[in-house]
Amino acid sequence: MNPPNLQTRSFPSGPDAHRPDLGDHELEGLSLGGLETTLAMPRWDLCFDIGRCPPFAVHRSTVLVTHAHMDHAGGLAYHCAMRDLLRLPAPTYVVPRENYADLQALFDVWRRLDRSTLPHTLVPLSPGESHPLSKDRLVRAFRSPHRVPCQGYALLQERQRLLPEYTGLTGPEIRDLRATGRAVSERVQSVEVAFCGDTVIDVVEHEDAVRTARLLLLEVTFLDDRVPVPSARAKGHVHLDEVIARADLFQNERIVFTHFSQRYSPADVHAIVDRRLPASLRGRVTVLC
Repeated sequence: MNPPNLQTRSFPSGPDAHRPDLGDHELEGLSLGGLETTLAMPRWDLCFDIGRCPPFAVHRSTVLVTHAHMDHAGGLAYHCAMRDLLRLPAPTYVVPRENYADLQALFDVWRRLDRSTLPHTLVPLSPGESHPLSKDRLVRAFRSPHRVPCQGYALLQERQRLLPEYTGLTGPEIRDLRATGRAVSERVQSVEVAFCGDTVIDVVEHEDAVRTARLLLLEVTFLDDRVPVPSARAKGHVHLDEVIARADLFQNERIVFTHFSQRYSPADVHAIVDRRLPASLRGRVTVLC
């Protein structure tokens, strides 16, 4: 099978490009099963995974790595080297704790081979742990079952919210309460984005962040009976049949399907998804194709 042109499997980039409606989120990405996955969130200055480091990824300072398969992590050293060459700040790589020591050793080898320092920060994270991204943003890892250790990431936004008992007060009244030292607000978190990496459908059932994120990035590798559900599960991937059977679980405002098998052309993907998705999902789903 000849590899497809990856440029046909990405959201367009550039100031004049037509982009899918993802609300107030921006996404640039490539994702094709077995070849490459790199999804960039420009407003968060980060990438989910970095299979081969396409040009748009170089300018993202943080990479959240879900697992160590080459099509999801093979671009790490190149990303680091390009940022150094362009004199950009040293990147941060958040990685599964199980892969931390081996990735440290891998970078040491590349330093010797490349005769360079490859400056970066490597952050080990386990499911349930969080890492700050900025003053009011953080990322939290969750377990994504796959054939190798894998974790997804939820991007959380923190905001101040007025306590319910003070709803309806005027601005001056709230100011006066603050002046007495009384707490009038509380800090709350919202799940803005969730990315599952390579996984099986169980992650939707087990992880609240996956079901409730405003934007969900979900791999749906297999779409029809060319690969049946048991075979998809054995490979550690999601089948469209499983999504359809759980349609009522998805509370997300918008969902992007990614990581389609090379068996499907872009036209196949659009036709199958449009035909098979229930109405409750169809209006919220965009395919990265």
